[in-house]
Amino acid sequence: MNAEIIAVGSELLLGQITNSNARFLSNHLAELGINVYYHTVVGDNSERLKDTINIAENRADLIIFTGGLGPTKDDLTKETIARHLGTTLEMDHEALDSIVAFFERAGRAMTENNKKQALVLKGSEVLVNHHGMAPGMLYKTETHTYMLLPGPPKEMEPMFQYEAKPKLAKLLNQADVILSHVLRFYGIGEAELEDRIQDILEQQTNPTIAPLASDGEVTLRITAKTNTEEQAWKLIEEAKATLLERVGDYLYGYDNDSLASKAIDLLREQQKTISAAESLTAGLFQSELAAVAGASWVLAGGVITYNEEMKISQLGISSEVLARFGVVSEETAVAMAQAVRSKFNTDISVSLTGAAGPDAHGDQPAGTVWIGIATEEETKAYRLQLSGMRNTNRLRAVKLALSYIIRTLTDGNARKI
Repeated sequence: MNAEIIAVGSELLLGQITNSNARFLSNHLAELGINVYYHTVVGDNSERLKDTINIAENRADLIIFTGGLGPTKDDLTKETIARHLGTTLEMDHEALDSIVAFFERAGRAMTENNKKQALVLKGSEVLVNHHGMAPGMLYKTETHTYMLLPGPPKEMEPMFQYEAKPKLAKLLNQADVILSHVLRFYGIGEAELEDRIQDILEQQTNPTIAPLASDGEVTLRITAKTNTEEQAWKLIEEAKATLLERVGDYLYGYDNDSLASKAIDLLREQQKTISAAESLTAGLFQSELAAVAGASWVLAGGVITYNEEMKISQLGISSEVLARFGVVSEETAVAMAQAVRSKFNTDISVSLTGAAGPDAHGDQPAGTVWIGIATEEETKAYRLQLSGMRNTNRLRAVKLALSYIIRTLTDGNARKI
């Protein structure tokens, strides 16, 4: 089965929001063995959407629409598709009851146009929306399958994963088992990683191996297709062992792991706590940790000391150290890490100081970052020279700090990345 994903919404074309839905759907469709050859974005215009559908029908069996199922006039996806397919819309009373109940719980008056969200294509299989109002739909003709999903990711993602994906698998009547396993790497670029495993990529058959780079990380998705789950995992494990012989030094996690979640898992396993002293990142490091469920078990707290005065008053950093070595220095990073560890009485601490850019900080060029890692045994500082835009450098510094923490917790030595 070949698929095309059509995202409906003028806000996507204007750059007001990012089309993250297409990436999510492509990932999950690949796991089902469905090929996605085209991503299309079209504005809130009925005629242009109709033209887009005509094009998609000539090159895809499965057409998935996201967006345009809401209550306002510019939400016209299902109306346009209904006219195109020569069918009508009918009220789904289960969805309507759910919408009415939502407004009653919220203590708000429901306007008449909200009923529009409960309309579905006549003859379609309804996909229940457990995280919003508008239901999704699965509509089949002799030649095509049409899937309509809401636009907000918090509604679309669970609807696809738990409502639509099982129906697609049943529709495909798959006798084979398709399993995917993701290996996550940090500290190695996509080009270098691919170069190290080029011969493996060229010889791959089953399982297949797909590299992907994003946000400074590189992933390898291993996908196996066999008769049984046991056989699929056997193929995956064999491929994984071969890959890790080449690039295992840079592996930090699997599947849904992130650098932050991996760091938290290790801290919890070792029953250790962490604190942070942040300068250039201004709380981003702690925010990244706090975004992971379970952070409260390990994150004791931290301080943001953005200027010299706060480094002296809040952390007790010597003014002589700052005067002699500067804010952006190994000595300051070490002093900050040691001070915050002592202040919060944690097992490990991290400090981040640097010149995010675009301007230099004294004689330190833009992109210069020092990260300090303090434990009971020792304190180390690592110098980075980043070359991105200001906020890119700040985010990358956070990820690098997390990677150093992971290295410290796993082998006691945060190898320079």
